[in-house]
Amino acid sequence: MSASRYPFREFIDTPVGCLQICADDDGIAALLYAPEDGAQEESNAHTRQAKQQLEEYFQGKRQHFDLSISVKGTDFQQSVWQQLKAIPYGECRSYADIANILDKPKAVRAVGAANGRNPLPIIVPCHRVIGSNGALTGFAGGLDMKEWLLRHEGYLMI
Repeated sequence: MSASRYPFREFIDTPVGCLQICADDDGIAALLYAPEDGAQEESNAHTRQAKQQLEEYFQGKRQHFDLSISVKGTDFQQSVWQQLKAIPYGECRSYADIANILDKPKAVRAVGAANGRNPLPIIVPCHRVIGSNGALTGFAGGLDMKEWLLRHEGYLMI
């Protein structure tokens, strides 16, 4: 996903690396792990608010994001992303759990694919989805980042 397709972007240094917050006039549209080289910051109210809330999250002062979101996806992807937002801080769900909540128990792989296409990791907490056996599974930011986020939230204690 290219940040250049968004008119507004702002960078934030975090314990998991530099992130790029991308927005349009309607809200936050993407959070990218690898900021584009040479990309210029041009913030708006949405990027500034997201940056503040992400800072609070990483400081341990925020457990839930309250942002205007402007993401594109299929109806199924949107339904999965809504379920991700419903996973409480410090808890995890499996792909099967989400498929069952959506009343589509055979759609476990489709849930995984939608989870992987989540354009707003951390804000829409796809890191809170694990395998049915409790194993940490794929994460676009890498398993080390996923593990860090789950430790930060108190899900992993070791």
